[in-house]
Amino acid sequence: MIELDGIDRRIVAALQAEGRLPIVDLADRVGLSPTPCQRRVKRLEEAGVISRYAALISPGALGLGLQALVQVTLDDHSEKTVEAFEAAIRARAEVVACYAVTGDMDFLLIVQTPDLAAFSDFALKALLRMPGVRGTRSSFIMQAVKSDLAWAPAGTAP
Repeated sequence: MIELDGIDRRIVAALQAEGRLPIVDLADRVGLSPTPCQRRVKRLEEAGVISRYAALISPGALGLGLQALVQVTLDDHSEKTVEAFEAAIRARAEVVACYAVTGDMDFLLIVQTPDLAAFSDFALKALLRMPGVRGTRSSFIMQAVKSDLAWAPAGTAP
C-alpha cells in the first residue's frame, strides 16, 4: 500500500470532485508546480490509488428511472457455481455493480432499468435463471439521500 501525504490526498480529492481538471489547475489547487504534480498523479495511477477516470451520469437522464438493490443467495459456493454466476452478471447491462458480501446474502447488486416492467423482465427471465441462484430480494431506491460514489478519505478536501 502506498503512503499518501497531504498533497497526495488533496490531489485525489480534487480529481474526485472534478476529474477533468487540467494539470495546471490541479497543481495550483494543491500548491505544486505542474511538473511535480503530474509526476504525483502518474505515481498515484501506477500505484492503483487512481484506478480509472469516469463521468458520473444521472441514471434518470438516460431513461433509467428505476434503481434497485438486489440481494442474491446462491445454492452453493463452489468455484464453478460462483464463476458461472459472476460471468452471467457481468454480461447484463442492467447490473451496474455487483459485490460479494458477508451476511445473509452472497451478492448485492445495483440494478438500473427504465421502469418496473423492465426490472421484472430482468429479474424473472434473467436473474432467477442464472447459474446457482437460489433466491433474490429486491429493494427499490425511492430517493438518493447521499450518493458520493467518488469518495476520498475524511479530511482530504482540497
